[in-house]
Amino acid sequence: MPHFGLMDEDALGPEAGPLQRAKLHIRCGRRRLHQGKISLGIITLSDALVSALQWYVASPERTKTLVIHENDSLNDDAAIYRILRRSGKLDDTLDYDDFNTLVEEAIKHEMPDYDYSELLKNVESVMTQLGVMPFDERKLPPEDPSTV
Repeated sequence: MPHFGLMDEDALGPEAGPLQRAKLHIRCGRRRLHQGKISLGIITLSDALVSALQWYVASPERTKTLVIHENDSLNDDAAIYRILRRSGKLDDTLDYDDFNTLVEEAIKHEMPDYDYSELLKNVESVMTQLGVMPFDERKLPPEDPSTV
C-alpha cells in the first residue's frame, strides 16, 4: 500500500495515524487513477476513506457531536458512514453502498474503461466534509513510485 515505509501508523497514534494514512492514500489513489490503474486507484481511495472515517471517530471531541444509536459500531466503516450522515456531518454526495459495490468490482476486475472523474470528485467532497482535505501534499513524505 502507498503508506508502507512512509509512516509508522502505530507511533503516530489513533488520530494522527489514520489521518496520515488517509492523506497518503488520497494522493496515491489520484496518481493511480491518472496513470490508468483504475481498479487499483479505486481500491486505494477506499482505503483512504476508511482511514478518514477511523480518524474522525478516534477523537472524543468529534465523536461527542455524533448521533450514535445503541447498536451502532464504531468499528464498522459502513456504520460510521451512516452515523456521520445521520449526524449531518456528511451530505449525500457519495452513496457508500454503491461505492462499496464498485470497490468489490475493482477487487475482482481491472476496469480500464471506467470514467472515474465523478467518483474522485465525490470522494474528495467527502474528505473535505470530514476535514481531511484540503492538505498540503508537500508536507507528506515523498511518494515511492515502486508501490505499484
